[in-house]
Amino acid sequence: MTGKERREQLLDIGRTLFAGRGLDGTSVEEIASAAGVSKPVVYEHFGGKEGLYAVVVDREFERLLSLVTEALNSAVHYRSKLEKAALALLEYIEESPDGFRILVRDSHGGTGTGSYASLLSEIAGEVEYILAQEFDRHDYDDKFAPLYAQSLVGMVALTGQWWLDVRKPRREEVAAHIVNLAWNGLSGLEERPSLDPRRRRKEMERIEKRAEKAAAKAEKAEERAAAKAEKAQRKVRREPDAEPDTEPVEG
Repeated sequence: MTGKERREQLLDIGRTLFAGRGLDGTSVEEIASAAGVSKPVVYEHFGGKEGLYAVVVDREFERLLSLVTEALNSAVHYRSKLEKAALALLEYIEESPDGFRILVRDSHGGTGTGSYASLLSEIAGEVEYILAQEFDRHDYDDKFAPLYAQSLVGMVALTGQWWLDVRKPRREEVAAHIVNLAWNGLSGLEERPSLDPRRRRKEMERIEKRAEKAAAKAEKAEERAAAKAEKAQRKVRREPDAEPDTEPVEG
C-alpha cells in the first residue's frame, strides 16, 4: 500500500470511528488496530488523532458546502434553488451519514473552520447574497436578507438532523415539504407538495376544479334558500287577514 493509499485508509477508518464515538471517545490505538498498522504510522501521517480528525472534518465540511453552493447556483428560479439546496443536503446525509454525524457533533476547538455552525454560516452567506438580489429587485429592504437567510438555512438544517435518524419519508418528499413551508407559508400550504413542476401544476388544477365545484354548490344552495324564502313570502301574502273572534253580546 502506498503512502497515499494508507492515508486514505486511515481517513476512512477515522471517519467511521469518530462518527460513532466522537473525538474524545476514539483512541489512536483503535485507529491503528482497525487499519492493521502500528500507532507510529498514524502519528507519521497526521501527528495524532486530533490531526486525523481535523482532516476528516474539513473534508466533510468542504464537500457539503460545495454540494449546497452548487445546488443554489445551478437553478434560475428561486423555488428551484431552494428545492435543489434542500435535496443536496438530504442526499449528503443519506450517502454520508458518518460525515454528517461528525459535522453535527463537532465542537472541538482545534478544527478551525470545520464545524457545523461555521458550515451553516457559510451557506447562510450564500443564501443571503441571493435573497439580497431578489429583495432589491422587488424594492424590499435588503437589511432583512440575513434574517431570512438564517431562517431558511436553520429550517433545512434542523430538519436534516431529525431525518438523519428517522429516514422517513423519502428524501424527495422531505425536501418537497420543506419547500412547501418555506415557499408558501403556513396559510398557503399545498396539500400534496412535490418537487416535480408537472405534478404541482396538476395538483393546482385539481384544487382549482374542487374550489370551482364547491363554489358552484354553494351558489346553488343559496339560490335554493332564496327561492324557498320567496315562496314562503308569497304564501303569506296570499293568505287573507284573519278575522278576530267575537262573541255575541246578550241584551
